[in-house]
Amino acid sequence: MTEHHPEGNAGHDAPHAGPPKVTSYTSGNVPGVSYKGGYAHSPDDEDEGAEPVPAASPQPPHGGTRQMAAERPATQAPPREREPRARRTEKRPKKRRSGLARFFRFLLIFVLIIAVALGGLVWWIWSRIDKVEAVPDDHGAATSDGHVFLLVGSDRREDLDDGGDETGTSGGDRADTIMLVHNPSDGRPALISVPRDSTVDIPGHGSGRINAAFSQGGPALLVETIEANTEVAIDDYVQIGFGGFSDIVDALGGVEMCLDEAIQDEKAKLDLPAGCQELGGDDALGYARARYFDPRADLGRVERQRELISAISDKAFSPGTLLNPIEFTRTALAGGDALVIDDGTQPWDMFTFVQAMGSISSGSGDTLTVPLGRVGNTVDWDPEAAGELWSSLQDGTEVPRHLLED
Repeated sequence: MTEHHPEGNAGHDAPHAGPPKVTSYTSGNVPGVSYKGGYAHSPDDEDEGAEPVPAASPQPPHGGTRQMAAERPATQAPPREREPRARRTEKRPKKRRSGLARFFRFLLIFVLIIAVALGGLVWWIWSRIDKVEAVPDDHGAATSDGHVFLLVGSDRREDLDDGGDETGTSGGDRADTIMLVHNPSDGRPALISVPRDSTVDIPGHGSGRINAAFSQGGPALLVETIEANTEVAIDDYVQIGFGGFSDIVDALGGVEMCLDEAIQDEKAKLDLPAGCQELGGDDALGYARARYFDPRADLGRVERQRELISAISDKAFSPGTLLNPIEFTRTALAGGDALVIDDGTQPWDMFTFVQAMGSISSGSGDTLTVPLGRVGNTVDWDPEAAGELWSSLQDGTEVPRHLLED
């Protein structure tokens, strides 16, 4: 505690008196003594202009010497004043990440909706396609290293309006168009026309026109006949009725064809001027079937059929059809109603078929007719040139260039 002297001594010692003596206490406060910063002091210190003593640090519990808090520069902001600014800075990237996450979630949901819708549409169309037993499990000596489709255009009476002319038929089903779609293991795909008047050996029926095999035994006998005469294994079968063919063209809004000369064919009910023009379903069907106006008869017709099929494929696979939900759905439904396929054909097989047709229609594939020898009311295949063609299909290689038509 502070020591006090008698007044007499205080007067004697006044000239030599210094600052009042301060004694530190380790604990507690003396009643009546002023404290500042943990130290006892005279009340006159502040009156004499003494610098204020910094605030004391908290008193330690249960005693202990108090220490003066370190002075902080007046310009330095307390840490808690900077914290709100720091917190605001940290929240900004979180908001950006949150917005990006929401965008990706929305995109994922949108893609899933489209995928489910397309899957449902494909399933619905697939269920509408008729299935038949056409391709045998055992191909015998026939082989194919690539993928070979047999494409048949049939003139089923129930698909057509009139009978007894080139837009109808007075009898049963006939294979009016026979083509092979060859998708090689490596190289350009090819669309190969097989003249329906080709003379071949029909298993169990002797020699006859190749389209007679379809009339006598349906798709299965036609497949067997082609394999027996070419030793090329048929992997999948695709048939389209000509009534459905007309519906596909109408669903596409017509197809453009460019004619070198005018065509007039009464049996096909066809009257078309020369030049480029848009053909509707009926005119396209007549164009595919007309032959009496052409001195080349069936040989000229198979060339026009390939041109028309390429034009249809080109429009069906164009962005204007594929990216337009209404156009795509309408065309797909028309195709589903028109097609007949082998019961062993799978959706991915049809994707391969569509891909090959798209390449051919875009000019990335080849078109030709089976090389012929004798030509008359019936035709015979050229043994050597046709043999080269069949070998390329067996080996899964592209068609030799010298066999292509100019």
